[in-house]
Amino acid sequence: MRSYDMVVVGSGPAGQKAAVQASKLSKRVAIIEKARQLGGASLNTGTLPSKTLKDTIEYLHGLSRRGLAQLGAALTRQLTLPDLMTRKDQVIETEVGVITHQLQRNHIDILPGTAAFLDPHTLSVTRSDGQIEQVQASAIVLATGSRPRRPSDIPFDDLIICDSDSFLRTTMNPTSIIVLGGGVIGTEYASMLAAFGINVTLIDRRTQMLRFLDLEIAQALEAQMRQNGVTMRLRHDCSNVTVNEAGRPSVHLENGETLTADMLLYTMGRIGNTEALNLGAIGLATDQQGQLSVNAHYQTLIPHIYATGDVIGFPALAATAMEQGRLAACHAFQLPATHRPKVIPYGIYSIPEVSMVGLTEEELTTAHVPHATGRAFFREMARGHISGDLHGLLKVIFHRETHALLGVHIIGAGATELIHIGQSVLTYGGAIEYFIHNVFNYPTMAECYRTAALDGLNRLHHPHSQ
Repeated sequence: MRSYDMVVVGSGPAGQKAAVQASKLSKRVAIIEKARQLGGASLNTGTLPSKTLKDTIEYLHGLSRRGLAQLGAALTRQLTLPDLMTRKDQVIETEVGVITHQLQRNHIDILPGTAAFLDPHTLSVTRSDGQIEQVQASAIVLATGSRPRRPSDIPFDDLIICDSDSFLRTTMNPTSIIVLGGGVIGTEYASMLAAFGINVTLIDRRTQMLRFLDLEIAQALEAQMRQNGVTMRLRHDCSNVTVNEAGRPSVHLENGETLTADMLLYTMGRIGNTEALNLGAIGLATDQQGQLSVNAHYQTLIPHIYATGDVIGFPALAATAMEQGRLAACHAFQLPATHRPKVIPYGIYSIPEVSMVGLTEEELTTAHVPHATGRAFFREMARGHISGDLHGLLKVIFHRETHALLGVHIIGAGATELIHIGQSVLTYGGAIEYFIHNVFNYPTMAECYRTAALDGLNRLHHPHSQ
């Protein structure tokens, strides 16, 4: 039996960073991975492939915004959805190589197979050929990730009725698609497929998309998606899904309506990958979503067993998973005073992109914090006109008395990059004046910060002027 200082189950972002951090502390580390290739859902079915699709579609979409509509339309006519998938596969292949090399040069053993607990320090690893070996570790990190929820009453065939994993393997080239579920994944796919020219209908039972967003930004995203051709059916519950005589998916709504399309993408919830771990053997339980609960150090109820990433639920982002994995490894080996990020940016890779850091107006109002807002519209920026990004908005929220920055909310191209300027000022406790007393490159979208700050202070001192 092989024994290690740390064994990590899962090679997604959380698992990778936990393993590499432990290795940097001169520990003996192994990663157990059941999939054929490393990288987890983030690399193979989630973050990277969907963002690559979005990047390619946005490039085509951007041609028409830049006054080259005929060229954009001509290219889109020649391209099919499977064509877009080819580029995604190339990016994945490159990135798998990068991760494999990183783990190897850090002397991390990669054990292919499915892990299951025998006791709190021992795991059995069952390989695809049926061979079983046992490994022991003084610390164990569970980074097993999540998978799409697939209810038994949805007739998935992974060709015309797909979840977000199987959608990436489809050979269909649909002219219309129904997206069932308006969470982050549903929103990203609905917006990018509409921008590609597919007729998209998004159905969700909730009254508002993405409730964790600042309301003004969520409403702007909804308006933009409608403008890009997404038919939004909010406040609608789906009673069942069938395949009609023509072989097309049909969604029956509770109000009696039936909607059909060439394809259906089901994106309602994800489930933690915990059922194969034999958690019962060590007395750990999960919730209904298969997720584990942890304390502030990412420890489960068994102190030397940690859980990080999607398997612990919200926010279920690749970026936060990486940091959780690193922090878990630091805690496991008593690395003192590990710095924890004060604020975490959120990115939604829709078209247009949305990103936020800090607090929303709604949160500040509920907490009775006196605050003021400033806005900059992309159409006010020279750079916005150069790139044709005229519908974006950058909003800063700051304390009414101290002027300390409290939140930044952005919708528009490049939002997920722009957010980091606000993140820096927020992390170091800066005031809104930072943006006014510093020079930004011209023409850039980053200038929005200066415009928004000036707008905010102007509104504060002259409330009736605009």
